[in-house]
Amino acid sequence: MKDHRNSRGLLTRRQTLLGAGSLGLGVALSGLAAPAVRAQGSRPIRFLNCETGKDTLAFFASMADEYQTKTGIEVIVDSVPLDETFTKITNGIRSGAPYDVANVGYIGQVLMLADQDLIVPLNELTDDYKWGNNILFPIDDKVFWYPFDYNLALIYYRKDLYEGKGLKIPNTWDEFVGNSEALVEGRQRGSLFPIGSNGASNWMSFAFLWADGVKLFDDQWNVILDDDVMRPKVAAYLDFMARLYPTMPPGALQAGYSDVLSNLVAGTVGHAAYAGRVYEAAARDNPAMAENLDIMPYMDSSGANKAVSHGYDGWVVMKTDNTGPAMDFMRWLTTDKIVDFLHTAPVHFQPARLDIYDDPRWRDNALIKQFDGQIEEMHRLITDPSVILTSIDTQGPAPDVRPGKVLESFVMPEMLQNKLLRGMSSDDAVTAAAAKMREVIA
Repeated sequence: MKDHRNSRGLLTRRQTLLGAGSLGLGVALSGLAAPAVRAQGSRPIRFLNCETGKDTLAFFASMADEYQTKTGIEVIVDSVPLDETFTKITNGIRSGAPYDVANVGYIGQVLMLADQDLIVPLNELTDDYKWGNNILFPIDDKVFWYPFDYNLALIYYRKDLYEGKGLKIPNTWDEFVGNSEALVEGRQRGSLFPIGSNGASNWMSFAFLWADGVKLFDDQWNVILDDDVMRPKVAAYLDFMARLYPTMPPGALQAGYSDVLSNLVAGTVGHAAYAGRVYEAAARDNPAMAENLDIMPYMDSSGANKAVSHGYDGWVVMKTDNTGPAMDFMRWLTTDKIVDFLHTAPVHFQPARLDIYDDPRWRDNALIKQFDGQIEEMHRLITDPSVILTSIDTQGPAPDVRPGKVLESFVMPEMLQNKLLRGMSSDDAVTAAAAKMREVIA
């Protein structure tokens, strides 16, 4: 394969994407060709959904019936878990029966689809609105997806225990460790941040680094985790996690999303990270605990900066012989029906579009009213330019698949494991992580 490089000696985005085999897909997209756009009729619109909550599935069934009644066009909704969606998208293209609209959960996958001319720009749906920070990921001013929500990982804490112990909201890592240690009492543990090689660790455990100004890449896509500026910061983070680890319940290595959620809802940990679904689950299963949980951003080592761990979901429109009707459907979904959709998980589906926060239809929801204060804080975190909003897969100078490769290789959780479980020095753990990052993006 010819090594296409730009004037700075960097691999071009196309060359990088053609060589990508990560982001939930075992094969690259380079063998896929966009279906020809032909005269468009009224064939069914095929919609791939990865939001599988009971209320969301019921919404899509009702929505499909309503749209067919309104337009005469059938909408066929297939629903699968997020980690299966990209394979479903590519299999549909290969089989000659592509989806018209699809739910995509990683920006690297959007980039791969756009680079192969398999999806169409959605500026006509996005340009009329204001959006939260770091969510549209434009490519040459073209927006190729419609982000419907943020899934920010925030730190939840037991405000009743804080009041009982006389604790203050921590601004530094030392203060956070001190509060976590103060909340260890019998079976009650001080904190839970996953350290296993899984998505939960990638999402929940590293925003402390972002708050402290750590970056994985420079503007030329060189790995800088172990340079003279980043290395001491990352080593200090590992030392901080080594102090925090004894406050966690047994099994942090195996902890996944459901374990963290269940511990928060049960109230067995003083601190843990998750998105808005915590409030929905607690309101349903443990209402007293729902009232005792509050949120805070991640803090840095010195008390200067705050961060949240990025998470997001969105829709793409595939380039098919049905793109015109699909765009008409998406216009209806993202205007007439967007509030109804967001209400299927009203706290978890944190709006990416800023006008929705002022929409009285959206505000007219029991859970949104119940957790109004927390929702206002979530709103602030995506609009305050001083809050660092990033994640492993959104690191780097521009949207790209290379951070996604780092995400899926679990380099960062392995760095934690080397420190906390294998007894490696912090410096050596940083060196090993940086070496593996260079290997996986090569």
